[in-house]
Amino acid sequence: MKSRVKIYISLGVILALILITWYATRTDTDSSLIITAPVKKGNFVISVSTTGELEAKSSEKIYGPSPSSLREARLWQLKIEDIIADGSIVDSGDYVARLDRAELTNKIKDQEIDIETFQNNYTKTQLDTTMDLRAARNELVNLRYAMEEAQIAVDQSIYEPPATQRQVQIELDRAERSLDQAIRNYSLKYEKAVANMSEVANALRKKEGEYEKLVALNREFTITAPKAGMVVYQRDWDGKKRGVGSTISAWENVVATLPNLREMITKTYVNEIDISKVKTGQRVEIGVDAFPEKNYTGQVIEVANIGEQMRNSNAKVFEVKIEVNEFDSILRPAMTTKNVIITNEIEDVVFIPLEGIFNLDTIQFVYTSGRRQQVIAGKSNDNEIVIKEGLKEGDVIRLSQPEKPESYKINYLDPEIVDRYKEKEKIETTPKPEEKPAPKREADVKQGQRGQKGTGKRPN
Repeated sequence: MKSRVKIYISLGVILALILITWYATRTDTDSSLIITAPVKKGNFVISVSTTGELEAKSSEKIYGPSPSSLREARLWQLKIEDIIADGSIVDSGDYVARLDRAELTNKIKDQEIDIETFQNNYTKTQLDTTMDLRAARNELVNLRYAMEEAQIAVDQSIYEPPATQRQVQIELDRAERSLDQAIRNYSLKYEKAVANMSEVANALRKKEGEYEKLVALNREFTITAPKAGMVVYQRDWDGKKRGVGSTISAWENVVATLPNLREMITKTYVNEIDISKVKTGQRVEIGVDAFPEKNYTGQVIEVANIGEQMRNSNAKVFEVKIEVNEFDSILRPAMTTKNVIITNEIEDVVFIPLEGIFNLDTIQFVYTSGRRQQVIAGKSNDNEIVIKEGLKEGDVIRLSQPEKPESYKINYLDPEIVDRYKEKEKIETTPKPEEKPAPKREADVKQGQRGQKGTGKRPN
C-alpha cells in the first residue's frame, strides 16, 4: 500500500515538473516573438519609387526613303530586310540597314515595259505623221501641175470660141482653189502632226521620269549613317524594337537612331495615387540594375498632364521624365533604372515604423513598456511615419499587438495639445479660394483602412 502511494506521489511530481517546464518554455517562446523598434529622430524623407528605362535626351534619327517619294511610288509599308546589331558603333556613311526591294523591283519592271510601249507608240506616231505629211506634199505638187496645165489651156484658148474660153477658165479657177485648199489643209495637218508628236513625246518623257525616280528610290533602300555614333533601334508605339522583319511606313520612316550618350534621361511611369506628389525640379536618386554598385542623381524635368492605361492592366499611370545629372560612359539606352523621387524632406523630426501605429476609435497610439501611449501622427512614407507628439528619441515601441491589449493602460495626451494640432491640421487642409483640395496621401488612406479589434488593432 505504501509503495503504491509512493508511486502516485512520484508520478504527481513528474507531471508537475512537466507542466512547469512547458509553461516556462511557452513563456520564453512568446517573449521571443515580441518585436520592438527604437524611436528615431532626424531628417524624414518622403519619396516615390519607380522603375524606368534609360534613353538619350536627344538623338539623330536615321531615316529610310523620303515619305514623298514613297507615296508617289505608292509604297505604303516597307519591311526591314537586314539591319546591323543594336548598339553597333558606326561612322558617317557606314551601312546601317537594307529594306526589302521586292515590291519596288516589280514596279521598276512594270515601268520598263510601259516605257517600251510608249517608245513604240512614239515611233509609230512619228512614222504615221511622216507618211501623212509626205502624201500631203505629193498632193500639193500634183495640184500645182494641174493648175499649170489649166493655165496652159487658158492661154491656148484665146483663139477658141467664148464658151470654150469660159470653160477652160473655170477649170483654171477650180485648180487654183484646190491648190489653195490643199495648202491650208497641209498647214493644219502639220500643226496636228506636231501636236501628236509632242503628246507622245511628253508621255514618253513622263514615263522615263517616273522610271528614273524609282531607280533613285531603289538606291535609298540601302540606308547609311548620317554621322558617327551608336545605332539604337527605333521603337514602335507598342515599345517593340524595329529589327529584321519589322516595317516602316510612308508616314513614319525612322529605322534607327544615333543617341547623344552624353545627356541621358530615364523615362518612368508613376501611378495615379502618387502622381500628385511628383513635381518638376524634384531631386531623384537613380540606380542602374546592370551596375548595382553605381549611384547617380537626377531631377524631374517633365510630368505628363494626361494619364494612360498600362497594357494588360486597368492601372492608370503618368509618364515622368528624369534627367541624369552625371555622365558615365557605361550608361546605355534601354538600361533599367530604379528611381527614388524625393517628394518631400522634413528636418529634425521624430519617426517610427508604420507597423507601430494602432487605432482605438479616433485615437492613435503605440505600445511602449507596459502601457499604451497616445500619439499625434504626421506625414508618412512607405515604411515610417512622423510622430508630432507623444514620443521622444530613444523610446522603444512594440511593432506587434500584445495578446491582452486591455491590460495596457492608456496614457492620454493633454487635450489642449490635441486640440491645437487638430486646429492646425484643419487650417492646413482647408483649400484656399479657387484651389482644389489636395488628394489624400497614400499613407493616410492606409491608416483609414485600419480597423479595431477588441480595445485596439494593429493596422494592416
